[in-house]
Amino acid sequence: MNSPNNEDEVSVVANAIDQPTHRRKEPSLLSRLVHDPFAFGSAIFLVLVTIGALIADVLVQQGILIDPLAQDLLSRNLPPFSTDKMGLHILGTDQLGRDLLSRVIFGARISLAVGVVTVILSSVIGITLGLMAGYKGGRIDDLIMRLVDIQMGFPQMLLVLTIIYATGPSVRNVIIVLAVTRWMAMARVTRAVCLSLRKYPFVEAARSMGASDLRIVLQHLMPNLVSTLLILMSLEFGRVMLSEAGLSFLGMGVQPPQASWGLMLSQGRGYMTTAWWLVTFPGMAIALTTLSANLLAAWARGISDPVYRV
Repeated sequence: MNSPNNEDEVSVVANAIDQPTHRRKEPSLLSRLVHDPFAFGSAIFLVLVTIGALIADVLVQQGILIDPLAQDLLSRNLPPFSTDKMGLHILGTDQLGRDLLSRVIFGARISLAVGVVTVILSSVIGITLGLMAGYKGGRIDDLIMRLVDIQMGFPQMLLVLTIIYATGPSVRNVIIVLAVTRWMAMARVTRAVCLSLRKYPFVEAARSMGASDLRIVLQHLMPNLVSTLLILMSLEFGRVMLSEAGLSFLGMGVQPPQASWGLMLSQGRGYMTTAWWLVTFPGMAIALTTLSANLLAAWARGISDPVYRV
């Protein structure tokens, strides 16, 4: 027969077993982002730039923005916060009297579109070839990797300039050429991760149960590649934007009267001593957008990789 003290101890132990263990709740991605001021500021900046680029036409129709193609030679090279018959020019005007703020916002549309579409196309090419090389191996792996080595052996910008010179400068040609010349890094990373995953027990188990190669790749390998590839795509986005800006600066990318940050730098370089705002604001847009993409990529790496997680 148990004593009262023993009964109390048994009761306490039973209650402790019956009660669920309270585990520490993992913070959400949003809370982690908010607690990182650099990453949060980068996300806010990219969201604002994207929204501005998407609704730029609406802003012009509502009279909030001045038409970026409207010219007034009497108002050329006005400094920031100047006014004329078209209204207030917050960032000033360019050499043709066009509103610089409107052109920066409309230039974001082309620069962001080139970056996003190019990264998507190059990722599709690189991930597909990387999965084929890493999962199949053998001659397919050797063939794809030799193709990667050959293409990486050529100076990329020289190759891009040669192709665009032959095909003609345009936004479409810039996207196609950059996508075709920037898939190699994505393919090599995909292949490396796939090589390390294909011998794991869960892949062998799926293969022994009769799963097809396509199902193994899509349902078992790709989920383990998503975080790594998203980080790499964020980094590639910044590099592609710089490449597009460089091509437009050289006159091999976006053509007038379209607005692009690189083209605006090219058009304003002759006025650096007399109208500094013509190159300052487009240059700041390129620098801040690229920096924001890189900071977000570093933050994503930090929360996805336990080695870098604080």
